Amino acid sequence: MLAGMTRCGAVLSAAALAIGLTFGAGPAKAQERTPQDPRLMTPGKLTVGTGDPVYPPWMLDNDPAAGKGFENGLIYALAEEMGFAREDVVWVANTFEQTIAPGPKNFDFSIQQISVTEARAQVVTFSQVYFQPDKAVVALPGSAVEGAKSFDDLRAARWGAVIGTTDLTYLENILGIEEAAVYDDQIGVFQAMQAKQIDATVVALPTALYVTAVQVPDAQIVALLPPDENDRGHGLLFQFENPLVEWVDEALSAVIARGVVDELKATYLVADPDLPIITE
Repeated sequence: MLAGMTRCGAVLSAAALAIGLTFGAGPAKAQERTPQDPRLMTPGKLTVGTGDPVYPPWMLDNDPAAGKGFENGLIYALAEEMGFAREDVVWVANTFEQTIAPGPKNFDFSIQQISVTEARAQVVTFSQVYFQPDKAVVALPGSAVEGAKSFDDLRAARWGAVIGTTDLTYLENILGIEEAAVYDDQIGVFQAMQAKQIDATVVALPTALYVTAVQVPDAQIVALLPPDENDRGHGLLFQFENPLVEWVDEALSAVIARGVVDELKATYLVADPDLPIITE
């Protein structure tokens, strides 16, 4: 009899615990997909990673919080769609290598001209693609790439790119450049170009527009190149299997559907329609 009562008591205790856990989880579950979502890095805040420094036309004046630029303009539109006030968007700085590396992140997601690739998707998770930039060849006047009309012409030049980027992958896999010089950042690439250590680099067209207008005014966009089929375009980057992705993707779809991305492209990412295009 005592054993039976003990078993009965154990069953009732387990049932009570299950009920308690169920009701205890209720409020947290109800707050999902709201600014108080407990899955956020800091509930009540949207924590967004980006580079330091940041560059036009992606973000102007080295100030993500100002909201002037393609990327930060997109983030504030996305935050509003998700229900966050502008002041509740928190920016955190990371290097590009830190951002794309596997492991824990100090942000809910990051925006930093990050291309979605199969290799990266093995260690981080991406949103849908929100922008697919053309590639541009950038060089100084008199460079070996001036007047190039084919990939064969381009291969005769000395190239450089930033380590770990799809720009470097493009040089190696699409153009077939075998000995591209590698640098830690874009500043290093353009310093090498000015020192005549390399003839040219390849970057996303919006980056090329900024570089040739502000960073290295003597440089010029020599030609446009076709997109890399292995580079699906830019996406928001999350820690691997972050449960926020579905919510953010739905909000991003709504922002794209409203024409926000097209408006930002027209404002910040306008290219010269007469630039030559080299396709093979």
